[in-house]
Amino acid sequence: MRLRISITLSVIVFVCAIIPVVSSQTPTIPQQAPTPPTPVASPSPATQTLPAAEDVVRITTNLVQVDAVVTDKNGKPVTDLGPDEVRIFEDGHAQKITNFSFILAQSSPTPLTAKAAPNDKFLGPVPTTALHPEQVRRTIALVVDDLGLSFESTYYVRRALKKFVDEQMQPTDLVAIIRTSSGIGALQQFTSDKRQLYAAIERVRWYMSGRSGVASFAPMDSNAGQNDQVGSAAEDLDAFREDLFSVGTLGAVSYVVRGLKDLPGRKSILLISDGFRIYSRDDPNRNFRTLYALRRLIDEAGRASVVIYTMNATGLPTLMLSAADATGERSADQVEQALSDRRTQAFESQEGLTYLAHETGGIAIQNNNDLGGGIKRVMEDQKGYYLIGYRPDESTFDTKTGRRTFHKLTLKVLRPGKFSVRMRNGFFGVTDKEAKVVPTTPREQVLTALLSPFGSAAVHVRLTSLFANDAKLGSIARSMLHVNARDLTFTEAADGWYEASFDVVVVTFGDNGAVVDQLSRTHTMRVRGESYQQVLKNGFVYFVTFPIKKPGAYQLRAALRDHGSERVGSSAQFIEVPDIKKNRLLLSSIVLSGTDPHKKTPTEATPSANDAEEQTADATNSAAVRQFHVGTIANYGAFIYNAHLGKNDGKPQLKVQVRIFRDGNPVFAGKEQMMTVGNATDLKRIAAGGSLQLGTDMVPGEYAFQIVVTDMLADPKHSVVTQWIDFEMVK
Repeated sequence: MRLRISITLSVIVFVCAIIPVVSSQTPTIPQQAPTPPTPVASPSPATQTLPAAEDVVRITTNLVQVDAVVTDKNGKPVTDLGPDEVRIFEDGHAQKITNFSFILAQSSPTPLTAKAAPNDKFLGPVPTTALHPEQVRRTIALVVDDLGLSFESTYYVRRALKKFVDEQMQPTDLVAIIRTSSGIGALQQFTSDKRQLYAAIERVRWYMSGRSGVASFAPMDSNAGQNDQVGSAAEDLDAFREDLFSVGTLGAVSYVVRGLKDLPGRKSILLISDGFRIYSRDDPNRNFRTLYALRRLIDEAGRASVVIYTMNATGLPTLMLSAADATGERSADQVEQALSDRRTQAFESQEGLTYLAHETGGIAIQNNNDLGGGIKRVMEDQKGYYLIGYRPDESTFDTKTGRRTFHKLTLKVLRPGKFSVRMRNGFFGVTDKEAKVVPTTPREQVLTALLSPFGSAAVHVRLTSLFANDAKLGSIARSMLHVNARDLTFTEAADGWYEASFDVVVVTFGDNGAVVDQLSRTHTMRVRGESYQQVLKNGFVYFVTFPIKKPGAYQLRAALRDHGSERVGSSAQFIEVPDIKKNRLLLSSIVLSGTDPHKKTPTEATPSANDAEEQTADATNSAAVRQFHVGTIANYGAFIYNAHLGKNDGKPQLKVQVRIFRDGNPVFAGKEQMMTVGNATDLKRIAAGGSLQLGTDMVPGEYAFQIVVTDMLADPKHSVVTQWIDFEMVK
């Protein structure tokens, strides 16, 4: 199959490529005056002291390295200990400390995100730009155990998560909200985009098939003591089912841990759950599956330098009789026994969360009805930690017999006073090299990159996915995958041709983690002469279009594997597809490209092959890359759906405004312009676009381009809609 190399087109050409049906419509928004936007000064991000090596926790035959948090009797962190003031023990035997340092995770408060102006109450979150690795201060995975949340707890968890995103999340935080019931695709990329997090919160619902019912503790029934044989069988089945769901919860957390492992520094997971049992006083062997999965998870968390915090979503439960309890024919002793069983269940279910947090160096938050305050406490706990290493004995790693025993770790503070130590409490006698699973087959390599919460950069790829709606096709996602051709392996063939072979896999995941659609192809690209040099310089764009049958939040992921080097690159993007059938005002994704004012601008709606080749000279201006220089004319376009029409003239009354943000702060706001529709034939889908010249005051960096549309004829609650897309200013 022949591939077209990267093309830079005018915005109208790209919009028409998305929806050919309305290509005859002409955008009639007046062009903004070419006044350079004036950037608003924004505070620079706080600096961070990181460990010299990326691997915070390492386990090898000649080094065991762990991290620990030490607090005084008042709960305040102790930051001035010396190596001679602590002692570390493995299986009760003191070890000689060879590495010791204190790592400051955050040296100063991070700046708060700029808030929208009072008249922006319908506009939602201020646009944000993607963070670079050096800007990240905290990496946080909020794992909602909907496999083990009651209907009652789910409501309070959703409210606490929204409060965190609204009030506690910092602009330099990378956050993911993950449900344990979701598939592997639900491990969305960690993001600072609040739109994506709000969408994830909306998907947190009660899982009816989980291990919790409507309430955290089932009410008493009135048939105690009747048909004990049937009741005993039902209890055994419930216990088995509970154990399996608990293992499922721990398996989901384990997958998050493995995804976090590739990030530098110390990471954290907050598991929010009604709890799970790891021990039963009636049957000590009942929860062996859960306990085994828990020990494995603790070992994985230590190796990945992940601290796991836990929070019991039941809050402070009432364990006495309630109106929901039907005592019926129960005697007083039977009622008391039922209440005793309820208290035991509450204690045993919290024990699993307590153990997991304690063994990984986190905090277990219990008996607290303020779940939002619990999340805040977890965030404040991540101030800094000690990095401590020692040389293990040969017996730690039994390579002769192959037995992998669990080694217990303890840390003692020798300084006078009362101190608390939180750290990983053990590890299996397996080195990191032995424990690491390296993908070997091409399929494994692609899947590893595709399903990881983080993109792979061995081949630099950039994914841009755009939502649009067509009268015949319905809602679609048009994706552009820009590939840096210099990362591919080209071989010279006959007659001056150069060839590169690669695999491309694109997958669309739904909000439940299930695969909605996918594409997998193998291509051989052949170029020569000037085209070969242009491809190496500018890369090329791979186009994929997927139909979206149902509205909702989707994760689009793309991976490319180079055959010659076996390197893999991947990228992901969140896209939200609204329900156009509700007849509310909507806006498609924005197509944003650039034009050099000193070069000829194409005017044809559909370029010829010659036009395409001529325009490869500046691919960075394309809608797939969006890297603009000073003086570039930014061409923007979008479609407006479901605009209300006047009763008298049958025409819409729409105002359009363009705004530009940097670091969450507005740097340019154009005037609101009344839009003239002209001779549009489909008033359900109105094309809009314009141009804006980027002036000399636009400093290099990441920006967000936003379009605001106001329908003067619509209900005020649904009269404003916005979309935004990121771009970069380069020197």
